[in-house]
Amino acid sequence: MKTQKEKMFDGEPYDAHSDEMIAIRTKVKRILHRLNVTEYYTENFKAVLNELCPNSAKNIHFEPPFYCDYGDHIYAGEKVFINFGGVILDGAKVTIGAHTMLAPGVHIYTARHPLDADERDTWEDCRPVTIGERCWIGGHVTICPGVTIGDRCVIGAGSVVVKDIPADSLAVGNPARVIRKLNGTEDPKDLAC
Repeated sequence: MKTQKEKMFDGEPYDAHSDEMIAIRTKVKRILHRLNVTEYYTENFKAVLNELCPNSAKNIHFEPPFYCDYGDHIYAGEKVFINFGGVILDGAKVTIGAHTMLAPGVHIYTARHPLDADERDTWEDCRPVTIGERCWIGGHVTICPGVTIGDRCVIGAGSVVVKDIPADSLAVGNPARVIRKLNGTEDPKDLAC
């Protein structure tokens, strides 16, 4: 029989409020506390970050404070940068491609909740989120469960991404929509997010 965590990671309905899941999140919250109060970017800070996110590259850069549910479901590539106030609810796999930058306050969610209140009291499920390489995710962007953002995208500040965004796109708004394709010749002043 599967554990609740196995069900969660497999995208099946699971009980997020079970003793098992609460114990796991409690352990992670202790690691997060150490990360968020450890002297900034010392060897100890890097060690705690690697303990929290063992499936990520060793040269990722998080600006504290940072928050997540599990950490081991975050797969961040080389030189990923996550600025202050990042939140990743990683019940499913969250992949962040190499050289991608997340501005302050970016939130990534994988958990989905039923609309029916009685069902919502007993289960939730999760869908993975994928962000490609060399993306820029603007301040306070929210990325919803199951979304894929292609390589080299720019997501404008404050956007809410509820659907996939193809590679080389500039997307803005709530809900985010592609307003133009990027070709690498844009004036950086036009893309400030």
